[in-house]
Formats: sequence, structure tokens, C-alpha cells
Amino acid sequence: MKKIFLLTAAIATLGLASCSIDDVENISGLSTEGFPASEEDAIATLAGVYENLNATHANPQCSYLYMACLASDDQYGGGGTNDKLMQALDLICNYGNDMTNVFWGQRYEGINRANTLIQALPNANISDDLKNQFIGETLFLRAYYYYELASMYGNVPLLTVPSGDLVTQGDVKVLWGQILQDLRDAVKMMPATRKTDGHVDKFTAEAMLGRAWLFYTGFYGNGTSISDLASTTYSPLTSVELPDGSTLTKQEVINAIDDCVNNSGYSLVPDFRNLWAYTNRLTVEDNPYTKGQGLKWVEDDVNNGPNTNPESMFAIKFNKWASWSTTIGYGNGIALHFGVRDATYENHFPFGQGWGAGPVAPNLVNDWKAAEPDDMRRDATIQDWTDKSSYEGNYKYGGGDDFVQETDFYEKKWSPILAKKSDGSFWCTFECAMYPGTWDQSGASGEENFQLNNIHDLVLIRFAEVLLMQSELKEDTEGINKVRARAGLNPITGYSLQALQNERRWELACEGIRWNDIRRWHIASVVLAKQENQPVYYCGKPATNDPHNGGYTSRYSATAGFQKMPESQVSLGSVVQNDGWGDASGEYTGW
Repeated sequence: MKKIFLLTAAIATLGLASCSIDDVENISGLSTEGFPASEEDAIATLAGVYENLNATHANPQCSYLYMACLASDDQYGGGGTNDKLMQALDLICNYGNDMTNVFWGQRYEGINRANTLIQALPNANISDDLKNQFIGETLFLRAYYYYELASMYGNVPLLTVPSGDLVTQGDVKVLWGQILQDLRDAVKMMPATRKTDGHVDKFTAEAMLGRAWLFYTGFYGNGTSISDLASTTYSPLTSVELPDGSTLTKQEVINAIDDCVNNSGYSLVPDFRNLWAYTNRLTVEDNPYTKGQGLKWVEDDVNNGPNTNPESMFAIKFNKWASWSTTIGYGNGIALHFGVRDATYENHFPFGQGWGAGPVAPNLVNDWKAAEPDDMRRDATIQDWTDKSSYEGNYKYGGGDDFVQETDFYEKKWSPILAKKSDGSFWCTFECAMYPGTWDQSGASGEENFQLNNIHDLVLIRFAEVLLMQSELKEDTEGINKVRARAGLNPITGYSLQALQNERRWELACEGIRWNDIRRWHIASVVLAKQENQPVYYCGKPATNDPHNGGYTSRYSATAGFQKMPESQVSLGSVVQNDGWGDASGEYTGW
């Protein structure tokens, strides 16, 4: 059976006040005197901080991760003619009032829970070892939540203690300094022990420290104005002043990444294809692409055994309790949204049904083929619907004549996956068959529901990324070549930034990483424009990806990739509106 961690205590916020999705006021916690009183209290409360990861899956289209996929140069918006939010994210535009405000509220709710627990834990009646582990985990989560908010909106209000006061924007350097300080402190507090129970560990914090460092020092290397951030000059910082008065240096970050690589126990899965759910044991031999190759999904849960993925360092766990009430986020909403926009499973087996978000941009496929024609990761990542030998069925363009920015290419990594029944019909997701028993679908026992039954992990940090960060920070080829060797490619003989950029693009394609990469390298305004005039389908008819609202480069230059601040927050006076969102030039009206 599938191992599920951290979620059963999601309802046990235990004295933590929630945050309205409309503001960042009224978030004062209840008294923490004498709480948490036990290890059980601390574990349950920490689970409430983790639960915020799942909360966003009730409305994944509002989240940073979703935006990061669609806004990058590797994927389009997609969806139907009425799914204007998807297309707006791709075009760096806005659609409707408070388009992403629900995500703002959810992440501040998670931050408030973290702040309350960080304040309470020093007085908890638990061992110092556990106290340090729990504080380290909570610091990590607070940093991760701020990383997403600051990446999406820019200078957001910084809250480090529970407060009922209106908090306004401060210095963005202090905000990012706090993110880096939290991660540095999390590394120091947690023991050098790899966790396999769904919790983050010291090494995960080291990995996230590297990711946050690379983004902040690259993106803000020229300054903090929109023109600085949107420039094409790449001049990364080598040290950062932290709020506690100390300085974090590049060498310290290198040391953390080296420690993660050398001592963490995480490793690359030998076959890249086994990372993805389409190689699960119920589907793998029915899928023409994987049949007869001895592939086995690294998370296959056979005979109630462990499903430990040695490459997964940080992942969102899901379970069978998703329902149409407050637990929608217990299902993998990203998988649903990135599913095939066609209800006829016979047309696109093994890939399951969904809303058609994130069609793969042809420029990614073309660039990849030109740079690495023999890279097996391309076919492992991208389904080419014109290749009839690589899937079962006859893909129909148009999604029922309602699909915008459709291409010949579909991402496989986060897709919902089907499985066949004995009579030749289909399970709506393979999980229905792999994890049988009672499923909670608004009270209906055992009911199949393609919108709720995707529960495979959503991996947010893989060890492969750490190896690539190591090469980038040290400007050597060691990490790059380890990743290339796993893909069956020859080593490169000399380090270059271009080689590193390419390797990250291929290895991490369609995992929400590329967006911040192109921003921090200051190449976004150039590469985003390559999406324009690429071949697409509109409602099943051949078309081109025409520029909207002045085009990708114009919108990026105006905004540096930051989203519109939610109007509710601007009205409160906690933030001022970001540049590039003051007139109709940023408002998407439709394809």
C-alpha cells in the first residue's frame, strides 16, 4: 500500500490561527504558553505547516509552481477558450480580479503556522535533538514558502513572528536575506541524517539553500529596479548580508552543496525513465514506449514494501482522502491540470485526462534535438503525438474542439497515468488499481474520479539538480557529467555557462525550474521571444503562437516576470502594485 506521511494531522493546527485569503492582517496566533506540551503536539503542529503544501492543490492554477511552468519558454498556457487564466500566466498577463490571491493567502497561512511553531518550540517539553530537528524543518518550510512568494510577486511583506498588525513591504534585500538565513540555520540545526519518512532533512535544506542562493545572487546581481532585473547583464553576487548581521558567502554555499553530494546518501536513479509514473508496474508493459525494456517505477509499492525514491529530496505527498470539501488538495492537482484535454482514453493511452495546461513549446523540442540529438531524456520527458509508435491510440487534436495553444508535444513527467483493466477498458488513473480499497470521493466508497484519483508524488527537488548546482557554483564538469552519464551521453571536457544552462534545461525540463533559471541568468527577454510564431493548434486547427499584449519580451521587460500583486493586498495598503500592471497592457482578454 502507498505510504502516506504528514497529512493526517493537517486538521490539527492546534492553536495556530489561520490567515484570511484576503489579507495579511488578523494572523495573530493564540497563546503558545505551555504549548506544544509533548512530542505528539509538536509533530501534529508541524504537520499543519507541511499541510500548506497540499492546500495549494485545491487551486493549483493560482500557484507559483504552475505559473513557473507556463511562464517559461518551454511550455505554453494551454487549456480551453474559457481557461484564460492559463493563457494569461504564459503571456505574463492578468485575467480577472485577484487572479492569484488564493495562493497569496494560502502561503501566508503556512508562514503564520511556521512563525507560531518557531516561537513555541524553544519552550516545548521535548528533547533538544527533536526540538532542533523540528525547528530546522519549520525554518526550511518558511523559507520555501517565502521563496515562492518572492519569486512570484517580488517584494512581499516579511513576517517572522505571529502578529495581528498590518505589515507592509520592506527592503527586498532583507526579505531574501531572511530566506537564506532560514535555510542556513536549518542546515545547522538538523542532524546529518537522511530522512525517508516524508520530512525534510539537513541535506534537503542544503539543496534549497543552493537553489535560493543561485536565484537571488543572479537575479538581483545588477540591482533591485525592474530595469536591473530585466536587463541582459549577468553579474552574480558573491556574498549576501543576512538580517542577523552575518554574511553568507558563495564558498559557504559551495561547502553545503558539496556536503549534500558527498554525505547525504541521495543518489541518481540509474534509469531516468524510472523516475516517472508511466513506468509503474500496472502500465509499463502495455505502453509501447516502455514495453519489454525492464523498466520499473522507482516508487512502485509492491507487497506493502517501501517506496523510497533515492533521488527525491523534497516532494508533496498525496493520499486517497481527497474529496470535494476541504481535502481537495490531498489529490495531485498539478497532474490533473497537466492531463490530456480529451476524455477518450483510447486516443492517448497511457496518459490520463485533464485540463490541457502546459503544452510543450516546439522551440524546446527543436533546440533539444539540435543540441543533443541522442539524448534519451527528450523522449522520456516529451510525448510527440505525431509518433504513432510511441503510444497507444490515435491522438485527436482540439480536445473536443476547445484547446488553445495546443502543440504536437505533451509533457510526460507530471502527467496522470492510466492503467488497463482485465476487460481492456481503463482505470481513470493507475492509482485506483495500485492502491485498492476505500477512496473518499465525497462519501462514495471505491468511486473512480479522474479529478481526484491522481496521488503519485510531486517531486520538488531532485538530487540531479544538486549535482548541476555543484557544477555551476564550482564551475567544473563533475556534476554535469554524472547527470549526462545517467542519460547515456558522453562527458563534456570543459565547463561553460552555456553547457550548464543546456544541461539544466534538458534534465529538469517541465519541472517548474526553468522560469527562475532564465530570469537569474538574465536571458529571459531573449529566449521567451522564441515562443512567438511557433506552430500551434487553435481548437484543432493549425495556427501560430501569435504575440499578445505587445509580446513576451515587452511584457517581461515591463515586469521582470513578477505577477500582478493581488488587488486585495494593494487595497489594504500592505503592498504597492508591481511595475507593468497599471493599465490595459497587462490585461489578457482572450486568444
